[in-house]
Amino acid sequence: MHYDITAPALLNQTVKLPASKSISNRALVIYALSGGDILPENLSDCDDTEVIISALRNNPYEINIKAAGTAMRFMTAYLATRTGEEHILTGTERMQHRPIRILVDALRQLGADIEYLGEDGFPPLRIRGRQLEGGQLEVAGNISSQYISALLLIGPCLRDGLTLRMTGDIISRPYIDLTLWTMREFGAEAEWSTFGTITVSNKPYQKRPYFIENDWSAASYWYEMMALSKNMDDEIRLEGLMNASKQGDSSVRYIFSLLGVKSSFGTTQEGIPTTVTLRHSGRCVPRLEYDFVNSPDLAQTFVVCCAMMGVPFHFHGLSTLKIKETDRIEALKTEMRKLGFVIRDIDGCELYWDGERCEPQYESGIDTYEDHRMALAFAPAIFRLEHLRINNPQVVTKSYPKFWEDLKAASFEVKSEE
Repeated sequence: MHYDITAPALLNQTVKLPASKSISNRALVIYALSGGDILPENLSDCDDTEVIISALRNNPYEINIKAAGTAMRFMTAYLATRTGEEHILTGTERMQHRPIRILVDALRQLGADIEYLGEDGFPPLRIRGRQLEGGQLEVAGNISSQYISALLLIGPCLRDGLTLRMTGDIISRPYIDLTLWTMREFGAEAEWSTFGTITVSNKPYQKRPYFIENDWSAASYWYEMMALSKNMDDEIRLEGLMNASKQGDSSVRYIFSLLGVKSSFGTTQEGIPTTVTLRHSGRCVPRLEYDFVNSPDLAQTFVVCCAMMGVPFHFHGLSTLKIKETDRIEALKTEMRKLGFVIRDIDGCELYWDGERCEPQYESGIDTYEDHRMALAFAPAIFRLEHLRINNPQVVTKSYPKFWEDLKAASFEVKSEE
């Protein structure tokens, strides 16, 4: 299946973005650990969140989290604390090749009973829940923040709480801060005690109603459309975002200001969802260098956007991209070459483009590699192309299920063909 896309002559649309997947998944695990009886409001409707909701609601012996990496990490930690329960946790073939040893080893140090059912270090897992002791734990700071967040989320339920020391450089720190903030929203005592150490008391979570803001990651694709569109009268209004958001990808508004997109907030009051209006500023940097160590999920958006705008770039902090839904480093290099751009990497953790071009060959379409962000990041490129085909476009359900419907509502032409 593929979609053929055509861009509208004028981009003028109000968009109700999906709820934040990152906050939804954290709030759901906390809701379950608190024994809550009221689900958080405005939960994301994406695949990643749906598999967690289904697992918590139905509590089956075998839990298939499909391709949801966050769910695999969070549910591994959560199930390890469920005294007297036994579960098998599995996922897609790709998920069974995504490493989880670091998290399992850490949980075992806390007393968890987890067994590999296939290759050591990878799902599927057999998890026998028990009361975990907690205490002091040391991990490398450059591991996936999802491992660290998974450990932090169960901290209040550990007998001795958790003192988590991270050594070396700490990557994706805003995602860790988002976890701590969400935990505190539910009454937990969790703080940075030193630069590299977080202390979580064994004070239980409190039940409470909770509303989830909309997703800044989803907003990034509309920012990209605005940057790539050439009509100075274009305007996009994004609903449900918050000023001073704790979401790491809220940095998108700053980075896109460098590429000519101006953001105006309906209200700048913290914690209040509002509408953010995007317009052209008419100002763009001649070259962009940026470290995505704190927001790696934005990298695909900016690789595509900068190249299509003719803005050379050098992006750092991309080491985690090789272990995402696909090897995003190689996927980007391959698909950008189809559009006529030669993107190069340095040691699998940096990407740069110095203006080098090649013959475009995109008639066969952009492949998405079972990766939602490949489809989402490449679709806006239609503003600089005569036509664009996205293969296997349904992958967007992982984080933004209504993306194609939102494009149609904004007067994009989206034709489906088998």
